[in-house]
Amino acid sequence: MAEAVQVVHGEGAYVAHAETDVYGPGKVLAVEGELRRVRFVYFVATVGAGVLRAANEAEEAWVRAWIAERRQRYGKQW
Repeated sequence: MAEAVQVVHGEGAYVAHAETDVYGPGKVLAVEGELRRVRFVYFVATVGAGVLRAANEAEEAWVRAWIAERRQRYGKQW
């Protein structure tokens, strides 16, 4: 019987860097093994899942508002 593998901070998760706030909060765009491609509000970066934490409510709201503003301004998918 195959065991289900839990993906920590999977695609679409709202996250923040656990060790620095220089990136701002973000949203996981892609998962590749232990790496996460994250659209932070200040950068897009590939980071290890171990340095991420779940975003709190205020951080998630910030990212959602940031993405909504970008979609309104530029269109397409952010």
